Amino acid sequence: MTAARAATNDTRLEAVDIVRGFALMALFLVHMIESYELYWADPRPGLIADTVYLLFMGKSFSLLALCFGFSFFILMDRAARRGVDFTARFAWRLTVLFAIGFLHAMVYRGDIIQLLAAVGFLLLIAHRVRSNRVLVGVAVFCFLSPLLLIQLAAAIAGAGWANQPPNHYSDPAMATYLSGGFTEYLRANLWTGQLPKWWFMIESGRLTQILGLYLVGMVLGRIGFFARLGDYALARWIALPIAAAAVLSLYFFRDDLATAFVAQNHGEAANRLFGTLLGSWFELAGTAFWALVLLALVQSPARALLRPLAGVGRTTLTLYILQSLVFVPVFYGFGLGLHDDWDQRTRLLVGLGAIVAQLALAHWWLRHFRYGPVEWVWRALTYWRRDIPFRGRAGG
Repeated sequence: MTAARAATNDTRLEAVDIVRGFALMALFLVHMIESYELYWADPRPGLIADTVYLLFMGKSFSLLALCFGFSFFILMDRAARRGVDFTARFAWRLTVLFAIGFLHAMVYRGDIIQLLAAVGFLLLIAHRVRSNRVLVGVAVFCFLSPLLLIQLAAAIAGAGWANQPPNHYSDPAMATYLSGGFTEYLRANLWTGQLPKWWFMIESGRLTQILGLYLVGMVLGRIGFFARLGDYALARWIALPIAAAAVLSLYFFRDDLATAFVAQNHGEAANRLFGTLLGSWFELAGTAFWALVLLALVQSPARALLRPLAGVGRTTLTLYILQSLVFVPVFYGFGLGLHDDWDQRTRLLVGLGAIVAQLALAHWWLRHFRYGPVEWVWRALTYWRRDIPFRGRAGG
């Protein structure tokens, strides 16, 4: 690899690592404010919770999905340049990731690793489609939340199945999480606690949106979007006000649209589905806005301030699991049970302090090791090799 090409790859990956690191820290802050989901047992809206949810909920998760699609492209592209078909190896890589997610779900039922891995198998099919226009078209179709649109139409038509309460409204494991013992907690995480999560992903439209974001991330990799950020500067500056306008329009006029829809008397279920649809589009617009703002900052003198996020982005898997290992016992009934003792301000301050600690930990770790420990295990199992270099500076 030439020095110029190596520098280009480093620039491309650092920009994506910064976005991924920002997304992980934003997602962590959401988790802290919601006491790792226990907040929803007795929601108490407030300025801090409302602001954090408005800024980051749904959007941070979506940014991670976008980066996942790009990472898929990187792996497949590098293998193709070596004349290797990476399809079977990537399928195994996803299987290992799903297993890691399963283990993490025993710690925190809200685990997203399993979901990202499961949907990732569809990328192996999408990779065979050479037309970027087709892939973008499929992504747009996914962003429209077709399952929600079908259910909305069925609810308006009076179909019984479409007018039922959402399955994820029922959460039989919540009582266990609030006050149960450790054995009950593990048992709930194995099955009953998982059902509401998967139902939510389906019923909220999140599942199809993830696929759409995967496809967009892959296409951005194909066209060299991150490799040549300067070449796409004009397009990004045009897209930024459009994304901002979409965010502001959906934020300020969503209630008016919902009110107008309710006035048509389609029924409670249809009203809820329409609100969910608007919410999903608001989160997508917010995702685009955050991505464009971060990339603009990467291309500015502020890049130096954002660079610590790149270390977090390179150790995302390890830190994501570590967050749960530390804070689930803090909030849940089998541990300290502080979910109802810490107010929103305390959870925010502890969360911000933990973010600073994670930035420092990632920086220190990557000075001595090439990968985070979970990333190394994932890589070693992907290639079924134990001689994957571990010590030494990342990228060295």
